[in-house]
Amino acid sequence: MDALIKLSGIERIFHLGDSEVHALRHLDLRIHPGEYVAVMGPSGSGKSTLLNLLGLLDRPNAGSYHLEGRDVTTLTPEEQARVRSRRIGFVFQSFHLVPRLTAAENIALPMTLAGIAPAERQRRVERALNDYGLANRASHRPNELSGGQRQRVAIARATVMQPAMILADEPTGNLDRATGEEVMHLLETLNQSGVTLIVVTHDAVLGSRARRQLLMEDGELRHDSASAA
Repeated sequence: MDALIKLSGIERIFHLGDSEVHALRHLDLRIHPGEYVAVMGPSGSGKSTLLNLLGLLDRPNAGSYHLEGRDVTTLTPEEQARVRSRRIGFVFQSFHLVPRLTAAENIALPMTLAGIAPAERQRRVERALNDYGLANRASHRPNELSGGQRQRVAIARATVMQPAMILADEPTGNLDRATGEEVMHLLETLNQSGVTLIVVTHDAVLGSRARRQLLMEDGELRHDSASAA
């Protein structure tokens, strides 16, 4: 099976004053379609930098990133934005919903930006609202929703473009235990349907749910449970 994600020789260096911070060092990684991967490690280990690179929110200083067989490190910012909007879904700890938009409008936003026809947008939004138990919250703005409802809107928005993968950054970080369990169940159900799920977390219990664990430390991949299997 061809890899969905292929990172080769990835380096990411940040310049802070006169010093250099090696956020990622000599990183080689393969992730196949449909995998469920937890990226773990302490603060400053490179987890968020890796997530930003996978999500095409940042570029490496060296190395290559192939997504679905295409070297996306060579693309222009506009081409990367197009790939990001169509092939990658994001779920963040702080939801990142647009405050002035309703739940339905937040879910529709990626399709609006991608130029999908209004009738198709409406069809997909209605389905998502029903799938995520939000039909009676369609016209509510984020400040009128609970944390769990906001995260469900965020997941609906992340998946409405039918992406190849979902990148989830501490997706339960702002939720109570029961609501966090519900959100993880939603994400894992999506993974079971074939969507690649990559979760960044400090939480060892959350990370243990994934079928594969990557442990980052000082910008390096120190342990890959797939290699140890």
